[in-house]
Amino acid sequence: MSRRLLRAEWPLSVGRPVVSPLQPSVVYDSVDPDALDAQYDGLSEGFTYAREGHPNAKVVAGLIDRMEGATGGIVVGSGMAAVSLAMLGNLKAGDHALGANQLYGRSLRLLGEELPRLGIETSLADPTDVAAFAEAIRPNTRLILIETISNPTLRVADLEGIITLGRDRGILVAVDNTFTTPRMVRPLELGADIIIHSVTKLLAGHSDATLGYVAARDGEVNLRMATLAATLGTTAAPFDCWLAERGLYSFGMRFERASSTASVLADALAGAANVKRVLYPLRDDHPDHERVKSLYAGQGGNMVSFELDGGRAAANRFVRALDQVAFAPTLGDISTTLSHPASSSHRALSDGDRAKLGVSEGFFRVSVGCEESPELVQAFLDALR
Repeated sequence: MSRRLLRAEWPLSVGRPVVSPLQPSVVYDSVDPDALDAQYDGLSEGFTYAREGHPNAKVVAGLIDRMEGATGGIVVGSGMAAVSLAMLGNLKAGDHALGANQLYGRSLRLLGEELPRLGIETSLADPTDVAAFAEAIRPNTRLILIETISNPTLRVADLEGIITLGRDRGILVAVDNTFTTPRMVRPLELGADIIIHSVTKLLAGHSDATLGYVAARDGEVNLRMATLAATLGTTAAPFDCWLAERGLYSFGMRFERASSTASVLADALAGAANVKRVLYPLRDDHPDHERVKSLYAGQGGNMVSFELDGGRAAANRFVRALDQVAFAPTLGDISTTLSHPASSSHRALSDGDRAKLGVSEGFFRVSVGCEESPELVQAFLDALR
């Protein structure tokens, strides 16, 4: 009989559920104070308060841990929460953080505005050029943040070179693996210290769950980030975790299908009128094509970027004509989505800073989904005409 007068007893069953149960409980009942102490002291397994962890988050973390070759990953409320934990959990006032100069827009704002406000120095360098990163390192550099493939220009970081640089200089290297995913590369196996994901994107894959993931190879670094996550309250919602778990089971099939279609779309766009340039890692004209072949074993992923002639006016006409594809500032959905960085992810940058990155008013990023490739290609070509 339950010892809680107003709570029902959970039904027992000798059968186990095939689908993980959704557990939205905020708190967990302990037998006595000694049992609670044992949990907090790590002598027994269990949950106490959902801000410090809950079953659905642990399930998702375990699945991504296996994919990335990690241990003790932390699932949090968003990809930016994961980036923030990597930075704030390992930096203090007076430290210097070095970032890639083509990070996601909010990551750039974190480096450019929020960290300096806390007394943390920051600067940026070209992630395709190890020499530039080496030159940008300062005596107080404590952490490097890079993305495997930059957003939205799809430049490929010299992952191995920067990881080696960080190891030689005693600097933590954090790698955002959202674009490439563990299907293309596992940065921890290359020697990275911290791995980051916006689970919201390809891993969950249905635009219905907002989550992030961060894990470190060193247990002490992981503990610092986990403690900070509980303190800041970056808690992942159980329902979002439950949805993401469902998405993870189909991730491999979705990734392969979308990547195959992305390659076809990139080639079709390259031959279309009004398209100035196309960026796709597997194309011979991509500036980092050789690095892609060695680092990603011939895989190009599902992201394609291209630039139209005609600036903002042409961009508006194109989006209105492409009414079969969602115009939305996201990526990794099971359906194809189109985004315009100048008016979304990179809108906070000045025109000059966007120009340095190659992001014009005619620049688009496509997250290719799982549609049939002939129909998708035709929709783009019709809109371009």
